[in-house]
Amino acid sequence: MNGSIAFLLLIIVCLGASFYFIYNKFKKIENENLKNVAQLHKYEAKYSRIIDVDKEVEESLKRKSQLINDIQALQLDYQKKYGLFQILTRKIAVYDEDLELAETGFYKPHFDFGTSEEYKKKIISIREQQKVMLKAKTAVTCPTEWAVGDSKAEGKKMVNRAIKLTTRAFNNECEAAIANVRWNNIEKMQERICKAAVDINKMNESNHVYIDQKYIDLKMKELWLAYEYQDKLKEEKEEQAEIRRQMREEAKLEQEILAAQKEEEKFQKLLQKAQVEAAKAAGENLNKLNFEIAELSQKLEAAHQKNERALSMAQQTKAGHVYVISNIGSFGDDVYKIGMTRRLEPMDRVHELGDASVPFYFDVHAMIYSDNAPAMENALHKAFAERRLNLVNLRKEFFHVTLDEIQNEVHKISNNAEFILTAEAEQFRQSQIMRHEKTETEKKLEEEIPSLI
Repeated sequence: MNGSIAFLLLIIVCLGASFYFIYNKFKKIENENLKNVAQLHKYEAKYSRIIDVDKEVEESLKRKSQLINDIQALQLDYQKKYGLFQILTRKIAVYDEDLELAETGFYKPHFDFGTSEEYKKKIISIREQQKVMLKAKTAVTCPTEWAVGDSKAEGKKMVNRAIKLTTRAFNNECEAAIANVRWNNIEKMQERICKAAVDINKMNESNHVYIDQKYIDLKMKELWLAYEYQDKLKEEKEEQAEIRRQMREEAKLEQEILAAQKEEEKFQKLLQKAQVEAAKAAGENLNKLNFEIAELSQKLEAAHQKNERALSMAQQTKAGHVYVISNIGSFGDDVYKIGMTRRLEPMDRVHELGDASVPFYFDVHAMIYSDNAPAMENALHKAFAERRLNLVNLRKEFFHVTLDEIQNEVHKISNNAEFILTAEAEQFRQSQIMRHEKTETEKKLEEEIPSLI
């Protein structure tokens, strides 16, 4: 009995040990399964993300393809619209009154009348020819005999209305072009009139109403004449201004002659008076009067020479001074004005030029007297013709040259002409120094008190 119990206990112990071993083994397997399940979930999540990324890539590729197609369509549409834009730009340009010179080119004169009055007479003549064509009904014509319904009379009324409307439309375009023509749009105004004629005739193709080419040519001639008339008026105005300036020069010279004569007469009287007093004086008083007589004699001689020079310049209309002046502050380096004056005091002309028209005074580099000042001035202008700043208005006597070049040309004409090579430009240089000092002060202040910290 005891043996049986012991055997039974042994079996129980063995079974317990086996159960414990199996339980531990199961736990390990269960833990491994849990780990595998967790790993599987991770792989599933990664796989899901990969699927999503693939979908996104596919969508991106679709969007990219769509964008490429949209860009190509946009480029094609842009090319079409850009072509239309260029066509419209050319059409609008005809009515643009503020075109650059580079776009319009230079206008070549069609006529060569001597005075503005001759241009005016020609314009009146051209307008009379236009009136003749309008009265004769040859300016705008309709070769077709129309009928409205069965009525030729109504058809004629319709044609007459169309002719009036066409004439009015074309004339209005021409009047606008002629009224607004200027130096920088003459070519475009010509195009405007031509385009108006072409467009109006095209619109009237269906009713066979056309502007005659002879009438168009007359309008074109009127445009050219109107422009050249304005240009001639401007030229004559400038010529009149130059004549007035020369008259002022002449008047100034006459005043200087009178002043020189009065000065000579004054010293002549003072000398005669001193000589009379000296004849009666003696001793120290005589010595004093003799000294005064010598001084007055010198002054009288100087006044006489000045008077003789003034009379000579008045009698010799070509005598005068050719001047070479610069204004660095106004025009920069290597820009010189080469002009002439017949004034007895030539510096008066230089002071006049620097009074109000420029911010700084002119520096005089040469003041050369010549018996034929116009010839000397003309020779210098001719030598530097291609170096003019203003190639249109030859009365503007500024040239982009060096002083050495001017000096070389002058010495070919006058060997003894003296030049001052350095431009003092006192006020300009002082202004630069003041501006520089102000800038330096502002910089220093900015360093001491920065705008940002």
